[in-house]
Amino acid sequence: MFKKIVWATDGSESADKALGVAKDLARESGGELIAVHCEEFTLPGKGGGSQPRAANEDDLRAKIDRQVAELSGNGMKVSLERSRAKVGGAAHAIAEAATTHGGDAIVVGTRGQTPIAGLLVGSVTQRLLHISPCPVIAVPTRAQDGKA
Repeated sequence: MFKKIVWATDGSESADKALGVAKDLARESGGELIAVHCEEFTLPGKGGGSQPRAANEDDLRAKIDRQVAELSGNGMKVSLERSRAKVGGAAHAIAEAATTHGGDAIVVGTRGQTPIAGLLVGSVTQRLLHISPCPVIAVPTRAQDGKA
């Protein structure tokens, strides 16, 4: 059913959990996995210039590169698309990538770093549910850990 699976990743543990589901979907269908990482930048400050939202962006990029290389090394058809957006624009960049690549589904993690945030779907995931050109599969981190 799903031949082109878009895995949206920010390098977080939640995205890592979603990767397991994305891999399973791609393997079951004999399809392709498209990893999408959107680097979000702050608005320019008084001194000009934007900064990456994540202070460890270089580490995140390296981690995602390793994940994609490992998938490819295991024989899976996989590609990586990187994009950039202002803070709050990641969902649109992911939806655009899904459209460009003809994605059949987007697999994304949810997040819950605080007790209140744990009750809510992450903001990127929430936005994707409204703007995505294809089904969005939101993978809850806690449910996979058996803590749901």
